[in-house]
Amino acid sequence: MNEEIKNKILHTIESYETIVVSRHIRPDGDAVGSTKGFTKILRDTFPEKKIYLTDEDFSDYLAFCGGEDSVPEEVYKDALLIVIDTGTRKRISNSNYAKAQKIIKIDHHIEADPYGDINWVEDFRSSACEMIADFCVTFRDRLKIAPEAATFIYMGMVTDSGRFRFEGVSGETLRLAAAMLDYGVDYETLFAHLYTEDFATLKFKSFIYDHIQITKNGVAYIYMDSAMQEKFALSFEEASNVVSELDAIKGSLIWVAFIDNVAKGNIRVRLRSRFLGINDIAIRHHGGGHNMAAGATVFSVEEMYELIEEADALLGEYKATHGGWL
Repeated sequence: MNEEIKNKILHTIESYETIVVSRHIRPDGDAVGSTKGFTKILRDTFPEKKIYLTDEDFSDYLAFCGGEDSVPEEVYKDALLIVIDTGTRKRISNSNYAKAQKIIKIDHHIEADPYGDINWVEDFRSSACEMIADFCVTFRDRLKIAPEAATFIYMGMVTDSGRFRFEGVSGETLRLAAAMLDYGVDYETLFAHLYTEDFATLKFKSFIYDHIQITKNGVAYIYMDSAMQEKFALSFEEASNVVSELDAIKGSLIWVAFIDNVAKGNIRVRLRSRFLGINDIAIRHHGGGHNMAAGATVFSVEEMYELIEEADALLGEYKATHGGWL
């Protein structure tokens, strides 16, 4: 089935003269890497086609990757739209997506909304970039894969897998990452962009460690209200990334970051876990994602604490019925 659908995707791409590539709102490294890498490959392989990459959202910490295209609405009438790393249509960062003649969905999230005319979904993959890497390897004799494209794809594989530590990483993940490295990934420059931090950021992290809260059963959480964001002059994305600072507390198998989104009047939620799934909690609170990494949205501080109580109860039940490493 995998080979059949990949062949169908390539054949469909070859049959269209106009192609638009899109990703999800609040793009992360996987969304940016998969779409930029795939767009670069398509442009190099099919220079005669009109190929656009559009995004109506922005991620400050990935600004080094460059901007996107402005796509006139009339383009969509005869266009193929390829949406990558986006589980549901409501998360597509493209208000014109439904105007496209045909849609291909390439995604690694748990299937909840098969909105594409062609849906290639593999939720066992650690990243959408892993799927794009697989596509590249399958058709390596028919696609032109430049070092820049490979670097974007490798970026998404590294960031979405937590540097190859998270759920979904397999031997195949590492073999595909190695294949991208063989195309000439500039990983030193990439890692300098991704993982070096200025002194103000380090001071902010020390503040975070002083304000982490732990529930009775071990859920670690922090609420980044607007005052905190203003105090440290954080962008919304920088504040959202604080969830990664909560992942190494022994016994805290669920960790959550709540980030005030004043512009939209809600609170963004980033949930992570180890050993047990938290996606059902995310779905109950206007979100979803992966079994152990998901996002949600709450609309009041009261709902925030409801979510915390649900996570605490889930973790308490898990600890009561599981031993071993714990």
